[in-house]
Amino acid sequence: MDRRTFLKTIGISGAVGLARPDHLLAGRAFSSPEYFDLHPFIKEHPEAVFIRRTNVADKTDFEAKRQEGIALARDIFVLADTPGVPLSHRVAIKANTTCGGSPQASQMGILTDVHFVEGVIEGMKMQLGLPGSKFYVREGNWLGDSYCPQAYWESGYGDMCERTGANGGRFDSGRLLSEVALRNLEEGSEVTWVDYPQGVVFRRIGYVAPYNQPDTWLLNIAKLKAHGMGMTLCCKNHQGTCVHPYIHFCAGVQGTISSEPRMAGDFQPDVMEHVAELHAQHLEAGVSRWDKPGSNWNSGYGMEMWGQRTCDNLDASDTRFCIIEGIYGRNGNGFDSGPGPGRTAQDFMTNVLIFGKDPFRADIIGNWLTGHEPGNFGLFHIAWDRGLSTVLNPMDIPVYLWEDPVPRRISLTELERTPLVTYYMRRNYAGQSEPEWHLVDEEFDYGPYTSVEHTDVLEPTVFVLAQNYPNPFNPSTLIEYRLPREQHARIEVYNAAGQQVDVLVDAWRRAGAHLVQWNGRGRGPGTYFLRLRTADGFQITRKMVLIR
Repeated sequence: MDRRTFLKTIGISGAVGLARPDHLLAGRAFSSPEYFDLHPFIKEHPEAVFIRRTNVADKTDFEAKRQEGIALARDIFVLADTPGVPLSHRVAIKANTTCGGSPQASQMGILTDVHFVEGVIEGMKMQLGLPGSKFYVREGNWLGDSYCPQAYWESGYGDMCERTGANGGRFDSGRLLSEVALRNLEEGSEVTWVDYPQGVVFRRIGYVAPYNQPDTWLLNIAKLKAHGMGMTLCCKNHQGTCVHPYIHFCAGVQGTISSEPRMAGDFQPDVMEHVAELHAQHLEAGVSRWDKPGSNWNSGYGMEMWGQRTCDNLDASDTRFCIIEGIYGRNGNGFDSGPGPGRTAQDFMTNVLIFGKDPFRADIIGNWLTGHEPGNFGLFHIAWDRGLSTVLNPMDIPVYLWEDPVPRRISLTELERTPLVTYYMRRNYAGQSEPEWHLVDEEFDYGPYTSVEHTDVLEPTVFVLAQNYPNPFNPSTLIEYRLPREQHARIEVYNAAGQQVDVLVDAWRRAGAHLVQWNGRGRGPGTYFLRLRTADGFQITRKMVLIR
């Protein structure tokens, strides 16, 4: 196509582009932003899970882990001049800060790495201009009547909060978390009560303030580790937002009520019968290991209770973003025990971060990457049945490898898997003799569980070349494009004179959404044009403005 023909087609193909549903990534320069938000590609793709490889040689390299947190935060959070999260909001971080962890090498894998979390906070402070006082790090087990109120300091999180200026061990009321208990919590400043009448298990849930308060943005930063519940990733980590003893999901309803009878009214009156009915339904449907006898957590019935309670908790909450810290991952029981020498847990340098907007999708990918088959875990079946998740098969989830500065769509099979064995629902009954530490990796037929979310996002029905973001820009900008089927695509950049100045893409691409960056460094300011062309003759053009 010559210069004259190209200039003539700009108006035609540009008009066609404007008729498409491609408002995605639209943006403009701003001077005094009042909001922050997620990277526009993440924001527009809640169905996706993102993988970022880290580069930490040893888990005791504190500064390297901190730098990984800073780098991630600076990549995925942006200032915004259009409504997003007001900069006046509090950022409530829920890390996995359970009992037993510490900065000692042998116990580091029990917790979300404290230096990584420190890096995330510092990165958000740098990127968004937030003061440390806007950050809150809380844990239900730090309350005075819980299992380990001393863990705030033993875990290293107390020192981290002091270094970053984040709020940790002291409520806005002025009282220490370790000084309060359910009987004397102050509503608002210390506990958030959420009514949940539609719950299977709960009718009302108490959360450690400021979790689930209107002016708070909740960030779940889980740990990549095995546990008696399988893998304790984003979904299970969220139970730590609850005050004690609501937090003790594994104890079952009777175990929880026995420790605090006044809680009885916060559970559904028919919870025992209803959960038994749901367990029977899932048993008949063939949910793996749901035939394990017993009534405690390590049984089919107990796991049904835990799964329903976990789904209640997630549905009643407003988690905005999930990160699974897998710089190193732990096998075993999630604490000290495992298949290592002397029955110790083992840590492996997995060097991966998993993140996205949907905790179930992030956890499905996390389970797959650690050698398990997600379809064998009842939690995901419960979420599917309740409409909280629209996917079960990890291969149905769009996965992107985050390669600075843009994500690249990949096949899940391109990623290395690191097996992390668990003692989840061991098959040591009915004549079976499964090893204590095992993978839950038996084959699963996903045929009946095809994703019910076949939208234009997952399988576009039209070609899309979105408006670049930001626009105007200096010196670089991001461009999203979508293909309805796998094919060859070419994206070119032209100046106002119709001269081609760059080719951003000229390759075979998968169906779905893709992102590419153009760096205008060395180019003169002014108007430029993007053009997407495909092998079957489709083309669309966009205008963008480079400023100095």
